[in-house]
Amino acid sequence: MEPVEIIEDGVLLRPWREADAEAVHRACQDPDIQRWTTVPRPYRPEHAHGFVTGMSRKSWAEGTGAPFAVCDPGTGELLGSCGLISIDEDGTGEVGYWTAPWARGRGVMVRATRAVARWSFDSLGLRRLIWQAEVGNHASRLVALRAGFRVDGRLRLANPASPGSADGWIGSLLPGEVPPAGSTGPAGPGTLVARRAAVFGRPQPVLFATTEVGELRLRPMEAQDLDAVVQTCQDPETIRWTNVPDPYTRADAQGYQSYGRDAWARGDAACFVIADPDDSYAGTIDLRLSPADPLLADVGFMTTPDTRGRGYMTAALLALSAWGFTALGLARVEWKANVGNDASRRVAEKAGFSFEGTARGGVQHRGERADAWVAALLAGDLR
Repeated sequence: MEPVEIIEDGVLLRPWREADAEAVHRACQDPDIQRWTTVPRPYRPEHAHGFVTGMSRKSWAEGTGAPFAVCDPGTGELLGSCGLISIDEDGTGEVGYWTAPWARGRGVMVRATRAVARWSFDSLGLRRLIWQAEVGNHASRLVALRAGFRVDGRLRLANPASPGSADGWIGSLLPGEVPPAGSTGPAGPGTLVARRAAVFGRPQPVLFATTEVGELRLRPMEAQDLDAVVQTCQDPETIRWTNVPDPYTRADAQGYQSYGRDAWARGDAACFVIADPDDSYAGTIDLRLSPADPLLADVGFMTTPDTRGRGYMTAALLALSAWGFTALGLARVEWKANVGNDASRRVAEKAGFSFEGTARGGVQHRGERADAWVAALLAGDLR
């Protein structure tokens, strides 16, 4: 396959040259490129030279790929890498890309990916493009969405960027689905999708809540919390009103810690430990986004037996709800608890949640349907 050049929508895509090696080496020192791609670590000058002179030329010559350097058409500056990392005999190509750290925030890779897609369909006659990225790579996912890919699946990656097994997002694009130049689509800047990609694409934040006895921190769970989680989940009241495993073991606590980490990577939920002024574990609180309604989330929480009644959970619930409204753009946060769980209801009502009624058979509880109280807090309630 003969290498080609493409100029479209303010970007130049051309075959790699030996002179690009220095800029490639500099770009691939970036922590995000090393975290989310399979470039060698550490990335040395010989790796860059081998890529631009060996690997890329071989892909073109054998017709197994079409790697492009993405450049500024006026200055020639290298902006990133985009192209087909594989071409199958069935007419499917896989797109891969990275943006140099000095070129981010300018929509470069969206425009480059659309250009590669149009060329792939119009000139190569491909019938489908696919995109894959490790779950948690929200920046790459946002580029794929803006380029027109439908991202609606996950799969286990055969060659994850990080050690061990990892889940990946997968998307597909068919001829006729590439957005026109200049369009942004449902994932454009300022949309809810873009807003949440910016939140979940960064490390989970630490939130703060003020109580009469001092400031609480809402932070990700750490190894030091596991024993206290086990003790809390073995408490009779916790077992009575929640669905935690019974008996509850340290392995269960570790599984919950993994769930919180993975849920943040997916952008599904934000799971926090409530740490007291001494940074000791005082409970957990989760904000879970609805898969059906992007503006809706529900909360779940539990408190250690020795910190109940101190107002910790009310303060934490207020802080988390406020963060959900401001950072995630939520319109409604729901609370549900089994009928009779008066302690949980008091927490919700003190935090400003309005009681809305009883949902008959509203929750699953230890293998049976149970009636549930329902309350909610709206974004306007805090204002």
